[in-house]
Amino acid sequence: MEKKSLFPAVKGFLHGGDYNPEQWLDRPDILKEDIKMMKKAGINSATLGVFSWSVYEPSEGKYNFKWLTDTMDNLYKNGIYTVLATPSGARPAWLDEKYPEAMRVDNYGHRNHHGFRHNHCMSSPVYREKVENIIKKLVECAGNHPGLVMWHISNEFGGECYCPLCIKRFQEYLADKFDNDISKLNHAWWNTFWSHNYNSFGQIEPPFANGEITSLGLDLEWKRFTTWNMTDYMKSEIKLLKELTPEIPVTTNFMGLYGGLDYRVMAEELDVVSWDSYPALHNQWETFTESMENNSFDHVTMRSMKKDKPFMLMESAPGLVNWQQYNKVKRPGVHRLFSMQALACGSDTVQYFQWRKGRGSFEQYHGAVTDHLGTDDTRIFKEVAGLGAELGKISKAVGTVVKAKAALLYDWDNRWAIEDIKGLSNETKKYTETCRDIYRQFLRLGIEMDIIASDSGFMDYDIVIAPMLYMLRPGVADEMKAFVEKGGQLLATYLTGYVDINQLCYLGGFPGDGLTGLFGVTSEEIDTLYPSDHNAALFKDGSIAEIKDYAETLRVNDAKVLASYMEDFYKGTPAVTARDYKKGTAYYVGARISNEKMQEIFLEMAEKAGVEHKELPLGIEYHKRTADGETYEFYLNNSEETKMVKNVTGTNLLNGEKINGVLELGKYGAAVIEL
Repeated sequence: MEKKSLFPAVKGFLHGGDYNPEQWLDRPDILKEDIKMMKKAGINSATLGVFSWSVYEPSEGKYNFKWLTDTMDNLYKNGIYTVLATPSGARPAWLDEKYPEAMRVDNYGHRNHHGFRHNHCMSSPVYREKVENIIKKLVECAGNHPGLVMWHISNEFGGECYCPLCIKRFQEYLADKFDNDISKLNHAWWNTFWSHNYNSFGQIEPPFANGEITSLGLDLEWKRFTTWNMTDYMKSEIKLLKELTPEIPVTTNFMGLYGGLDYRVMAEELDVVSWDSYPALHNQWETFTESMENNSFDHVTMRSMKKDKPFMLMESAPGLVNWQQYNKVKRPGVHRLFSMQALACGSDTVQYFQWRKGRGSFEQYHGAVTDHLGTDDTRIFKEVAGLGAELGKISKAVGTVVKAKAALLYDWDNRWAIEDIKGLSNETKKYTETCRDIYRQFLRLGIEMDIIASDSGFMDYDIVIAPMLYMLRPGVADEMKAFVEKGGQLLATYLTGYVDINQLCYLGGFPGDGLTGLFGVTSEEIDTLYPSDHNAALFKDGSIAEIKDYAETLRVNDAKVLASYMEDFYKGTPAVTARDYKKGTAYYVGARISNEKMQEIFLEMAEKAGVEHKELPLGIEYHKRTADGETYEFYLNNSEETKMVKNVTGTNLLNGEKINGVLELGKYGAAVIEL
């Protein structure tokens, strides 16, 4: 595979972040000092204009872009490139005063007041018109600037709107999806229940908080529609920019596993995937190692949306944030480790919110490279500058990518469907947490894993894990069969294949859509366990795995029983099975068993598939980036203890040390090994 640099004009990794000079136009001394300090910190990029609409256009039709072009000129003269945002993330007051239909309506049907951000109606024609006007003016002034390397569409899309415009679009969306046949929708949503049948699409309302909140089909399609509508709005900005500046790539910043939008749908329209990473490190509910592993999961989810190129870490905090329940500052050394993790997972950027702390308003205490103190001798500034120097040492890795042989299936709409199940336990469904636990076990085995949609195709992988795949998208069951037939190692868990894409239960046994034949088992019941309940699985080798939360009673057809329940009325019945099918194996884990035992099963699958794994000390995270015959191994010490990693050979680009056998990593240490 060839290297694919996101920014050919930039030498090395992109290092920078949100810069808000418009907040300091009355302080030219500070703006001048910013450039000097950026160069000291090894900053080579700045993201401008994210929330600048009211400065660009202080009143309707009156524009001011000179401060922007002056800033871009000064940055470019000093070797600093610009990522330029469209300013649609927050509207000026004059727009809301004159065009109130641009403001969203909440789920009680009330029109929002002016304020906050991301409160625009995605369907509003006048809002789209005003955005188009400001983008045209922005491109006219800055679109041909030599320092411009990327367009940043709006900022952190999110939320939903229940206004009449969006309701009408929702009705049209449903009519199109169900072929203008209301009887198809009534059947798909099982509307005969509670006498919920509609006579026309015009009768359908969104799930208002004081309206229809009991229709699972309605709830799920509203979430899908919100993604569709937001994507349609985003595409309107992208289309205009592509017409005016076809050579400049576009992105928008996602928010990790944010539950309001299916980012995979939106990612299809972007040139590059970028996201904002703000994990709650140093918390009291998990270890630091677990926090970093969870953040790795999020990185990989973003990376996997466009696997053939690097992604972007668009925002991070070198110190603290200001919006979590407890705003803990990153400990010394963690910023470097955190940033190296992004690069290890496939990012070609390390960027921050923000460059300089503002004096007032909501984010005045949000972390930044430059504090209110305004000097370059703070701990955080020194750590950022140190990282900037190290990024130059590993610049060879720019444009390389991660190639995984294992995949985990994770669907946003499956997550939404599970959250809506009227059964099990609202406290312990934990779909995302379960997926993260599985990813963590592969990470600890040193096995690279992609995190993909269930219908995105997985025939190129050797191992596929499908945790809690409650809802089966069309064609997924057939692909699973084909995957195992050709020699793949497949594992599914309890709660697999209960409903179709409309949340109608399969008849004839779970897992449905023919998967009972593939796995050789049928699930008859699923038992929900209280935290005080006890059960375990006894494996054929005599080992025992603890069970918590859920246990299915299984009827075995032609699968091998690997483990049986030890307690309750289903004692002695199968808990874990495997079925050899053609060249591969289909595993079924009918209960939520301990992570340690799951790791043993994954190791067995890797050995069957011939997938290489590594012996790693607990706390060590490993990734490998390759392209053009070059290979770079990243080792991260996500712990506070010194770790010794065996079987490492190559040159550590961070310090020039030759490694031939054992790599020593101190607390929060990192190494980038060129093979």
